[in-house]
Formats: sequence, structure tokens, C-alpha cells
Amino acid sequence: MKQKKENRFFERARQKAEETIRDPEKLRGVIDSAVQMASNPGASSKFSELSDKFQTLIRLVRAYLSREYHIVPWQTLILAVTALIYFVNPFDLITDFIPLVGFIDDAAVLTAVLASINHDLNAFLEWEKGSSTGEDEPMPKVVDADYEEVEEEEPESASETAETISDEAEKA
Repeated sequence: MKQKKENRFFERARQKAEETIRDPEKLRGVIDSAVQMASNPGASSKFSELSDKFQTLIRLVRAYLSREYHIVPWQTLILAVTALIYFVNPFDLITDFIPLVGFIDDAAVLTAVLASINHDLNAFLEWEKGSSTGEDEPMPKVVDADYEEVEEEEPESASETAETISDEAEKA
């Protein structure tokens, strides 16, 4: 019974996340609320093990909102915003107003979401490192139909490209 109830709350948060992602003002409000709640000493002590990853999740959503970072799968974005909404909603499975136990369900949801999107969070952290050093964003790897990495050829210079086109035109 508890599992069904928990799924219902999570499903409701997921549906709200899809709507929220499409509304920049709502998304900004959820981010701001999550930041405010996460900075609360009571909440941060309960989430100390999750704090770094949770802060990364917030930065990822914020970077997506500002269009700085767009290499995030849609499902990852939905899960990230769902976790934020679940976290900021005090009336979820276990109300956050109940001392000591009110954040247990929040921690469980955050742990599950963070584990499921860990790869994308790590990719975002790598992107952050590159963007903070002023490096250009690395080009995505090229893969074939079996998701095997394909070696990319170095791009030709403009004069080499023109020469290749000219050679091909002469052959035709």
C-alpha cells in the first residue's frame, strides 16, 4: 500500500515537472525554492551525503534553463525537476513538518533520482570544468547505429574543402 501511495506522489510530481519545464518562470521558482530549502541548516544536515550531488542537480537544471547547457536527455531533465518539486513540496508522502522523519521520503526520492541520472550529472560536471576554464565545449562523440564510437576525421580548412569540391566537379 505504501509503495502505491509513494508512486502516486512521485507520479504527480513527475507530471508537474513536465509542465514546469515548459514554463521558464515556474522552473525558476522551483529552482529558487530548492536552493532556499537546501540552504536551510536543518535540511542540509539531513542531506549531508546527498548535498554535493543535489547542488550539481540544481546547477544542471539552472544551466538548462539559461540555455547554457543543452546536452541533457529529456528523461534526465524530467527526473531532475521531479526531484526538485518533490523536495520543495512539504505535503508529499511524509509531510516535512513531522520532526526527524519528514525528510525521509525526500531523501529516498533524491537518492533514487541521483543514482539514475548519475552519468548525466558527471557529464555536466565535466562540461562545467571545461566552461570554467574557458575551453570550448567538446564536440559530442560520433557513434554508429550500434552506439560504437566512430573516429572523426579532422575537419578540412576552407581552402582544402574548396579544393576537394573543385576536384570532385572536374571528375564529374
